[in-house]
Amino acid sequence: MRFTFMCRERPGASHYRVAVVGAGPAGLSATGYLVCRGYEVDIYEKLPIPGGMMSFAIPRYRIPLDSIMEGVEELRDRFGVKLYTSTKVVCGERHDEGDELVGSSADLLKLVEGYNAVLIATGTWRSRRLGIPGDDAKNVVSALEFLLDLHREELGLGGGHARGFKKVVVIGGGLSAIDAAEESLLKGASEVYLVYRRTIREAPAGEYEVRRLIRLGVNWVELAAPQSVVVENGAARGVVFQRMKLGEPDESGRPRPVPIPGSEFMVEADLVVAAVGEIPTPPIASDCGGLGKYVGKDGRILVDKGLRVPGTNIFAAGDVVTGPSKIGRAVRQGLLAAKEVDKLLSLRALVAR
Repeated sequence: MRFTFMCRERPGASHYRVAVVGAGPAGLSATGYLVCRGYEVDIYEKLPIPGGMMSFAIPRYRIPLDSIMEGVEELRDRFGVKLYTSTKVVCGERHDEGDELVGSSADLLKLVEGYNAVLIATGTWRSRRLGIPGDDAKNVVSALEFLLDLHREELGLGGGHARGFKKVVVIGGGLSAIDAAEESLLKGASEVYLVYRRTIREAPAGEYEVRRLIRLGVNWVELAAPQSVVVENGAARGVVFQRMKLGEPDESGRPRPVPIPGSEFMVEADLVVAAVGEIPTPPIASDCGGLGKYVGKDGRILVDKGLRVPGTNIFAAGDVVTGPSKIGRAVRQGLLAAKEVDKLLSLRALVAR
């Protein structure tokens, strides 16, 4: 996986320095573009290994870790990129999933002062909750938490808590739900249920992925929404669902799930995985010198058409701007943001002559 696909070696070095915050697909693709334009780039990544969710949440059969590391090593060894891993950049106090692996912190405002441009690509490291009674039981976890635990164990970074469960209920219809259900089977679960409130045709992961899991042995349950988690002695013992039918389209354009009264049923489980989406996690948790106004209520960084925080030398790209998306879209945004950084710094260089 090459992130410097625009060049084979670094051109003449520029005296401009860029900080990239986040080493996921958007951050790494942006870095590759910038070094090919001659900029000196430092990457700050809160996890101990670059790659973001490619390294810590997406199964290896989708993206091999060796492939990611080859591209990262090329950035470091051939293009002089400095990697500050286990370093969380933040302005204010905020805690997200994966923060237990952070070893140190860096102040965003100091980066803004110390670099000619800062590109934020911190992704979506906070999961949505089910929002139902019992969802705080000790064996109810998010898909991100579940997958992160498995990858940590594989990488020798702790984890191992997601093993040993026999009856697993995964709630959701996106790729994270698919990944959690499949990993549960691979780790020895005897029964895995994948429950979605619409039909297979509306599943965000796509009908092909769902049918592939059905062939592997996952129990697919559609048109069912969780109502409560059955809890005994602080642990989940099952989930109560309500049957749904499809109604008129909602704001997403998909048919709205409508509850069917009196249709409740329970599925037993010793592990419940909530795969109902993630929330953008910008490194701005307070007013932050006036930057707080550029963070929307949904956590997304608000940028102009040039992917720039207005009036600043800060740019942003990837899921922290768009919300959860696929890798290809994040890569494209990283490249677009890097081009905008290049435009700004090239203009500054012309003015300075």
